[in-house]
Amino acid sequence: MTEIKLEKFTNLNSTAIIVGYSKTDDGYALVSSIDDDGFIQACESSLATLRASGSHATVTQLVVSTVPNTPVFAVGICTEPDLEELREVAGAGVRAAAGLNEVSVALAHNTNAEFEAISEGALLGAYDFTRYRSEAELPVSSIHFDSNLDDAQTILDHSMVVVANVNKVRDLVNTPANDLNTESFAQYTVGEAEAAGCKVEVFDVATLKEKNLAGLLAVGQGSKNSPKLVRVEWNPQGAQGFTALVGKGIMFDTGGYSLKPSTAITEMKTDMGGAATILHAVISAAQLQLPTKVVGWMCLAENMVSGQATRPDDVITYKNGLSVEINNTDAEGRLVLADGLLMATDETPDVVIDVATLTGAQMIALGERYTGIMGSDDVRESVVAAAQNSGESAWGMPLPAHLKSSLKSDVADMKNSGSRYGGMLVAGLFLKEFVGDTPWAHIDIAGPSFNREAAYGYTPKGATGAMMRTLVNYLEEKALG
Repeated sequence: MTEIKLEKFTNLNSTAIIVGYSKTDDGYALVSSIDDDGFIQACESSLATLRASGSHATVTQLVVSTVPNTPVFAVGICTEPDLEELREVAGAGVRAAAGLNEVSVALAHNTNAEFEAISEGALLGAYDFTRYRSEAELPVSSIHFDSNLDDAQTILDHSMVVVANVNKVRDLVNTPANDLNTESFAQYTVGEAEAAGCKVEVFDVATLKEKNLAGLLAVGQGSKNSPKLVRVEWNPQGAQGFTALVGKGIMFDTGGYSLKPSTAITEMKTDMGGAATILHAVISAAQLQLPTKVVGWMCLAENMVSGQATRPDDVITYKNGLSVEINNTDAEGRLVLADGLLMATDETPDVVIDVATLTGAQMIALGERYTGIMGSDDVRESVVAAAQNSGESAWGMPLPAHLKSSLKSDVADMKNSGSRYGGMLVAGLFLKEFVGDTPWAHIDIAGPSFNREAAYGYTPKGATGAMMRTLVNYLEEKALG
């Protein structure tokens, strides 16, 4: 576990150092909190010698004459960076220092928001998933931050809580299904949530049948790992407001009898990312002692092929009386989310938000880095605003009524899969049938939850923890105004 310290640098030879720099018409300008003229001039001279590009978040390692035994990682940054650019620069610098013992982050900043962005980016960039590698270059073991701000320690403490939970989401999503199934995920949830002061309730198959949670039962019946619904509650004394979160937790998705092709079935360990995200959003609220009630519903199942698996053409009926013809067993996420939404809205929250790696159509529409957000106008826009505040890429999307016709069934109230065109929106329209009048937002993280390309900024290859910070920001705004 990485050790975090806040301290003023007094000895430049003690550690590796991360600074920013800009390329200007006159040469190079160091962007650093270190007030040492000799160090600054030596860094700028070294950058000139190396003809550093100055490209955003590109790292150049320097040999600096005034500190010859200290690696200096200079990261390209614009002259007036926004908060997300500061996060990316800090993250890129720490990633470049992987394998070193101690790293000091010395990026210039003037405001609390800037220091928060720097600390978040650095801590997020320090992540690496090494559980299954016999030989791995370990992340930096200690990160020191340099700041003169009065509130620096409070800001750093907040960043540590949020980033620790993002990184636990990343760990869960990166863990393969042979080690993380419905039972072990439920056990993990009990341990983590109770340790944070939350209440946890696990609904087994008998309870699912008793409550007629038809989607979870249908999707999970083909696996030896039985489906579960897990309820996690943070409800402090004097809580103001009530938000319900619902997360898709498909531990592995074969597609069922609508079997995925071999090129699409890999990485399906990641299909529980929504449940991991909402779990750690609730835990974050507890650890930050937010004065608001938050209840998370984790819809856990494994979508497998077997003699008892659900078939195309099967019809199920939900607890609200709505019948659904399953014309595509690979559109299983919406089936389990429907149960979670019904259970959540039965408790009359102010708002319900669901999070899911739901559709490939999300990636077709918005690419692999932008999250799609749908739902009630006010809630959708509030979640988009929270994403912007958190530096996460998200886009509000419509739910056109005419697309609902593609979900029409000849034998039931609706089908679970409709038109390929606007498929992300069609999935949202399906879910809308299960929220009633409750203000609601649907967050599709299919692409952003898992980075299939090279690491960049503070984002590693593999699981990203997308939208966890957004949910925490949303809850903070709701609780604290």
